[in-house]
Amino acid sequence: MTTSTPLYGSVNTMTCTLASLPSSATAGRQSVVVDNQGTDLAIDSIVQVKVTTGTSPTVNTTIQIWAFGTADGTNYSGGNLGTVDQTITPTGVNQLRLLETIVVTATSNATYGGGPYSIQNAFGGTMPRKWGIFVLNSTGVALNATGGNHSVQYTPVKYQSL
Repeated sequence: MTTSTPLYGSVNTMTCTLASLPSSATAGRQSVVVDNQGTDLAIDSIVQVKVTTGTSPTVNTTIQIWAFGTADGTNYSGGNLGTVDQTITPTGVNQLRLLETIVVTATSNATYGGGPYSIQNAFGGTMPRKWGIFVLNSTGVALNATGGNHSVQYTPVKYQSL
């Protein structure tokens, strides 16, 4: 009898430039897209995020972590999202999948970890052909300027038969 178990791939760093990301109610940063159709062929991907606030954030404000994807490989949820690391204002933020809302303190340069998040669960049990992460900083100040104080990583998950 064959048994299927999860097979976790290597941890991959996603390109998503969060250093000095300005505070905004609508504009945030999207990651480079992961090609699950042509590259990963994963049944799920587990995402973890590390983000560091800037100087004197407003207490009880937020950093939101969202997922976006595409079923056809071209048209992404959220409207005008693309495939590259860029600052963008989604035209349909309600079409994105909220992974977490991190509520921050007033502490300067505080580091927050988010996740792990299941991309498959975010999209109702089915992996999109291509997907990415969108980060919205609403802390009242720009995020910490040091690139190494931020990261977006994912681990693809596949099945293995034993």
